[in-house]
Amino acid sequence: MSLPNDIKDTPLSVCHFYRTVCDLPAEVDPPHTGRIVIRTGVVCGFMMPAFIGSEVKAQMQCHEQETGPILTHPRSQRWTFLAHADLPDAIGLFAEMSRLQVSIIRSGGMIALPGPGRRPGLFRAWVQPPRDSFRPSARAVVAAIRECVVQQTSKRRGLVRHAG
Repeated sequence: MSLPNDIKDTPLSVCHFYRTVCDLPAEVDPPHTGRIVIRTGVVCGFMMPAFIGSEVKAQMQCHEQETGPILTHPRSQRWTFLAHADLPDAIGLFAEMSRLQVSIIRSGGMIALPGPGRRPGLFRAWVQPPRDSFRPSARAVVAAIRECVVQQTSKRRGLVRHAG
């Protein structure tokens, strides 16, 4: 998916859209490259393998929760969910997510966003583009990740029972 067609393809215009319409703290950094980034703080990110990301997205949609912006990194086959940074500062949570192959990008981190270029979508693209300022609670994303783990564990147990 891409941004609305009325967005001109310059880094500054796309950055302006991200800032004004989507309320994302976007900036072009460094200016001569045209790379658009957000510095985490009020926004956090959950980076995970794409196959987990697609399950998390489906899980949230199954519970009629909006997923908010999700971007993909096609070459590394990873997805990043953007969310409100409302997680507790708990080492156990970060360790749990790390065991599940999920990295939490918190305050002070940087997330590169899709922007215009000669080869758009090669490095970053939107799975679910931002359309407004909505972002889910980070707690809702964590809950969906945990639910996916429970479902995968149940499926594996069911396969083991059928095989035996």
